[in-house]
Amino acid sequence: MMWIIGVTLVLVAAVGTVVALTPGPERQAVTLSLYALVLTLLFFELSAPDVALSQLGIGTAVVPLIVMLAVRKIARMRARTGAGDRERRAPR
Repeated sequence: MMWIIGVTLVLVAAVGTVVALTPGPERQAVTLSLYALVLTLLFFELSAPDVALSQLGIGTAVVPLIVMLAVRKIARMRARTGAGDRERRAPR
């Protein structure tokens, strides 16, 4: 049984690294959802079904949804104010 937990911990570390190295917040939100699924498996293996169910609901659906909504809202605000144009035109 311990080897299953070890494999899942390695998987959690690998997927966490993928989330951190993924470019762009939209893609990170999707990989964050995958990370939450892997954490759910780990929590079930560690005999914490209540935490696993919470992680499944919140981590795989709610948090990525909030990230995507925030990214969308920021993009709309930048488009309305023209902030993206000013950033591109600014001398470096």
